[in-house]
Amino acid sequence: MFNAAMPYRRMGNSGLRLSALALGGWTTFGASVKDENTIESILTAAFEAGVNFFDISDIYEKGEAERAMGRVFARLPRHELVISTKVFWPMSDDVNDRGLSRKHIFESIDKSLARIGTSYVDLYFCHRPDPETPLEETCRAMDDLIHRGKILYWGTSEWSGEQLRQAHALCDRLNLYRPAVEQPQLSLLKRQRFLDDVSPAARALGLGLVTWSPLASGLLSGKYDNGLPQGARLWRSENLRASYISEANVAAVRKLKVVADEMGVTRSQLAIAWAMTQPGVTSVITGATKLDQLKENLGALKVNMTEDLKRRLEAAIPPG
Repeated sequence: MFNAAMPYRRMGNSGLRLSALALGGWTTFGASVKDENTIESILTAAFEAGVNFFDISDIYEKGEAERAMGRVFARLPRHELVISTKVFWPMSDDVNDRGLSRKHIFESIDKSLARIGTSYVDLYFCHRPDPETPLEETCRAMDDLIHRGKILYWGTSEWSGEQLRQAHALCDRLNLYRPAVEQPQLSLLKRQRFLDDVSPAARALGLGLVTWSPLASGLLSGKYDNGLPQGARLWRSENLRASYISEANVAAVRKLKVVADEMGVTRSQLAIAWAMTQPGVTSVITGATKLDQLKENLGALKVNMTEDLKRRLEAAIPPG
């Protein structure tokens, strides 16, 4: 897939190119969106718009996101897709069905491949660091999966800069495939850790950065200006509400409307465009529950994110 309107960026020092905007399945496909026709229409429209990177995890609805998205992937050309999934979180009550042990990684990849309906995934993420498993065990397991052709690249998600440096140093010492990509959270509301720690380390190591939650679970879209709409993501999740909803945050997001209205764009488009232009970012993972939402997100590609505009946005929502 090549679309002239969609930028494609190299994933760090690798030769892989990802669409600047990606589509993910967190809390949407198989969860809030179960209708197969709706899922197919969104994924197909994203693909036709030039999106080649689709992000999933085994933990998203305990495999239902992998199944739902996999059914659509079966009708698309596999060689034009970059599919990722992840491993770490408990998938059952079994003591070994969690973490980054060799056993859990090897069993999880086979289950994910079966649910997605593919013989390999392009990217396989360690969904969090695992303090209970030796780093060498995890790195060797990922290296083995690459040699077996079940994954093409491996990466990390929400690892610190120091953890990334340790993984790279160990892989260099043992002649193993290094992690090639990190997936950190990044939005105007949650940016300091990325800017101060993760991005500098990743760029120094040659890692790609594919970021998640550019809209801070929808808060930056203005959806919560006047309270919690029933059925919305922050309405469904108490943990996310506690992380994002405050009078100060809502007031700051309202300030973005002035800038967005001046430019004739939406706050969502401003927030996504800002994330796309941050240091080292390869791709920004977005979500969509309906076609109109996908189309609005794609409109971020048309925003001219100047340095002056960045400063205005960052002044409206100060760090922290």
